[in-house]
Amino acid sequence: MDETLAHRELRNRSAEVLRNVQNGASYQITNHGEVVAVLLPVSKAERAGLRIRSATRRGGFSALSRARLDHPVQQSLDDLRGDR
Repeated sequence: MDETLAHRELRNRSAEVLRNVQNGASYQITNHGEVVAVLLPVSKAERAGLRIRSATRRGGFSALSRARLDHPVQQSLDDLRGDR
């Protein structure tokens, strides 16, 4: 039977969970108590059929002008966190 993991627990234990899946374990991933995904091992035959692509670089960031702020970024972050 699949073990159930909250998405937050998956994030916190991702390396362990992926090792377990590689060794045959499977998991049901929940978000707010609702199962939203199933994580299970992939067979060698299924892996052979996967097409793997390199990441594409879209670039252009160096052409953007730098933003000038009249206050530190930390102040903006503190203001945003004040709502919590």
